[in-house]
Amino acid sequence: MATHSPKNILITGAAGFIASHVANRLVRNYPGYKIVVLDKLDYCSNLKNLLPSKPSPNFKFVKGDIGSADLVNYLLITESIDTIMHFAAQTHVDNSFGNSFEFTKNNIYGTHVLLEACKVTGQIRRFIHVSTDEVYGETDEDAVVGNHEASQLLPTNPYSATKAGAEMLVMAYGRSYGLPVITTRGNNVYGPNQFPEKLIPKFILLAMRGQPLPIHGDGSNVRSYLYCEDVAEAFEVILHKGEVGHVYNVGTKKERRVIDVAEDICRLFSRDAKASIKYVDNRPFNDQRYFLDDEKLKNLGWSERTTWEDGLKKTIEWYTKNPDWWGDVSGALLPHPRMLMMPGGVERHFEGSEEGKPASYASCNTKMIVPTSRNPGSLYQPSLKFLLYGRTGWIGGLLGQLCDKQGIAYAYGKGRLEDRASLLADIQNIKPTHVFNAAGVTGRPNVDWCESHKTETIRANVAGTLTLADVCREHGLLMINFATGCIFEYDAKHPEGSGIGFKEEDKPNFIGSFYSKTKAMVEELLNEYDNVCTLRVRMPISSDLNNPRNFITKISCYNKVVNIPNSMTILDELLPISIEMAKRNLKGIWNFTNPGVVSHNEILEMYKKYMDPEFKWANFTLEEQAKVIVAPRSNNEMDSSKLKKEFPELLGIKESLIKYVFEPNKKTSV
Repeated sequence: MATHSPKNILITGAAGFIASHVANRLVRNYPGYKIVVLDKLDYCSNLKNLLPSKPSPNFKFVKGDIGSADLVNYLLITESIDTIMHFAAQTHVDNSFGNSFEFTKNNIYGTHVLLEACKVTGQIRRFIHVSTDEVYGETDEDAVVGNHEASQLLPTNPYSATKAGAEMLVMAYGRSYGLPVITTRGNNVYGPNQFPEKLIPKFILLAMRGQPLPIHGDGSNVRSYLYCEDVAEAFEVILHKGEVGHVYNVGTKKERRVIDVAEDICRLFSRDAKASIKYVDNRPFNDQRYFLDDEKLKNLGWSERTTWEDGLKKTIEWYTKNPDWWGDVSGALLPHPRMLMMPGGVERHFEGSEEGKPASYASCNTKMIVPTSRNPGSLYQPSLKFLLYGRTGWIGGLLGQLCDKQGIAYAYGKGRLEDRASLLADIQNIKPTHVFNAAGVTGRPNVDWCESHKTETIRANVAGTLTLADVCREHGLLMINFATGCIFEYDAKHPEGSGIGFKEEDKPNFIGSFYSKTKAMVEELLNEYDNVCTLRVRMPISSDLNNPRNFITKISCYNKVVNIPNSMTILDELLPISIEMAKRNLKGIWNFTNPGVVSHNEILEMYKKYMDPEFKWANFTLEEQAKVIVAPRSNNEMDSSKLKKEFPELLGIKESLIKYVFEPNKKTSV
């Protein structure tokens, strides 16, 4: 039996779930080994996973991407690395259906970079490549013997296909260049520290919150589950005893249906399983069963130690004690999460660090090497990068200012919305995490312009918006789309003054202007896209009373105004909320207005009270207004209870006007 005694080990993806348990185990059990861990801190990574290793002198963390050849070569040479344990990968199957290119980049290209660095430096004595049981594809339901290490690879989803592709590269470098490679293929793993996009932690957190447990299809799919500490021990054995050129299955013959897992978790939370389980649409393809033959690893001396019952209890106990370990995971808890719904990479504090310093602090004891974040005072720093459209527009300009203020990386798109090729170039060059669309045609100087420029209005408001949404969907990106609430008018079911507002699911009923017609049309079409968050803005107002687009600036300059209550949007309060909505990866339609209504006269009374006691104005009727405008205007009340529920601190329209607009600008003694 071969034995290997490493000195300096590089573990990739070690702030993730399985690799962190392996790293902590090796740091703890082998003080003579130097453990260098490399992680780019993607959404499912967390520096707190490595807290047990933080005080150890043989531990070193490096923030970086395995796709960076310069960094990888530098680490291998400067740290005298002789062993690599390669865990870093995109692993969630649901994400791979919506963002498969990211899986190719991380799982295949990243592995290739590592292999090439090993070839060039010529100093690696072991390269342990961590793969998955999913490369075998679906196991027959009646199979008695599991897939063995020489079984054919038949991946069935983009994730497993990229892992199989990476395996082919590993095998090729072993044969072509003599690289001492070992490959592992493992069953599902569960336990503390796991990001809750995976089945067991997702079900646990949902059960803790009293929410339904979503099951794909009928729940009959069968999986095998290993407790994380048992898996960490398996890698410890393979590291020291594994044969070069060999493959090892890391598995268990104890199988469970997904429905059984849900029922076990319900039982431990004393919940009624029938009432708690919710059946949802299945994945595009969901393998019925993965079954491994694990005898080869057992012959090295490893065996599963933790029973399902004990492991599940330990895991529930850990999540109960650490419910906020991952921060906001609402996107991950959805039935069909996508990468676009996840917060960005997380760079959290090491608890107990000197003077409360953030994770970007390089401690001389733990040898942390992490680039300083732009906002070191924040406990939880998503790695966000926004691509903004509408640079010359009012809202687009304000979004850029907010990003500057919050330290969020951003860039304005150079492409025209209707030009697909230019949008693709923007995304490829900027590599955003989210896209904001504040571009479009509202009219010059008002919506009447659209009546005589219909093709231009269609091109920007319909064709352009749909093209951007489609491009974003192709790349797994969430698009925050600034739309309008001027697609409704008071009617018999929503009479003026009734307090009954139009809800998100209501169908537009106002087609008086061509502008509103195009916005209603594109909103209906955008409902077919699952990557769009539509924000219905109405009569936007900001604290900049010199801006000619500000609703208050407009009506304060009119000779006469119509006095009718309307829902409105205070940008100073709501634009920061739009950024928070992006961070939470919220989707669907949202009435993006402050709760309640305010009339033109009420606003001008505030203007007179706070700004100019001598200010005067006159009213006229809708009929009189119609004689001086080309297209009718929308007047309505929007029901913003959905937004208020998500952001309970949201102020009513009149309170928000005073706080954000009139108090900061007041010129009177009020």
